[in-house]
Amino acid sequence: MTRLYLPPSLTNFEEKHMVFSTWVDHMAFGYDLVAAIRPRMLVELGTHKGLSFFAFCQSMKEHGIDGVCYGVDTFEGDAHTDKYDETVFNAVQSHARQNYHGIAYLMRMFFNEALGHFSDGTVDLLHIDGLHTYEAVSEDFRNWYPKLRPGGIVLFHDVMARMNDFGAWRFWEETAPQHESFTFLHGFGLGVLRKPGGDRSADPELLHLLFDDPSPEAAARLRAFYVHACRALENARKVRRLEAQAQARAAAQAANAAKAPGGA
Repeated sequence: MTRLYLPPSLTNFEEKHMVFSTWVDHMAFGYDLVAAIRPRMLVELGTHKGLSFFAFCQSMKEHGIDGVCYGVDTFEGDAHTDKYDETVFNAVQSHARQNYHGIAYLMRMFFNEALGHFSDGTVDLLHIDGLHTYEAVSEDFRNWYPKLRPGGIVLFHDVMARMNDFGAWRFWEETAPQHESFTFLHGFGLGVLRKPGGDRSADPELLHLLFDDPSPEAAARLRAFYVHACRALENARKVRRLEAQAQARAAAQAANAAKAPGGA
């Protein structure tokens, strides 16, 4: 990279919400993107257990961003996640209320039902992560693209997942060349697309890295950076788990010693 890039995910990001999700590979980028573009309105289509949604919310809160995040989902599951019970919604709702009052809002409805709640040109960051068939992703993008402000960003998850009837990869292959776009290849893939227009004079560094240098070398460097960022967060989680286990063992040993004859 021609510029020094030191995003907040490398210096002060410790995940406050961790559940199983293939989005874990992109948490550092999601956190950094929100910090960079400072969205006033963020909409996520497909929240499930909330990993990506709360990474966005955490960045909003920790960077003092005056904006709101809407998570749109039926919280009932679909053909790719299978059906699930109320415990998923209850857990997501509880975490939102306890940690992101005034930032996180859950809209329990179908994506098309939520359209009427947003005016055209008002959404700064849109994350499309619902049903991953080609038809579903195409419909979500077509319906929600007008809601995006000029210069706004759309994220597409699973653009490298070529399995079963997943079709996000095919939609992305067709759509990305028609727009300013960037593709992260690790994990199940993440597509980043920018709508034309908007004021580009004060673009943050991350947007320059994503869209201003078309060379394969620059793209490879940025991809490698976020692969390493993903691994750094994973290693930090492992260290915290090991430390917690060591503390639990020490506490158990101390308790056992206290119970033993002659113990304190």
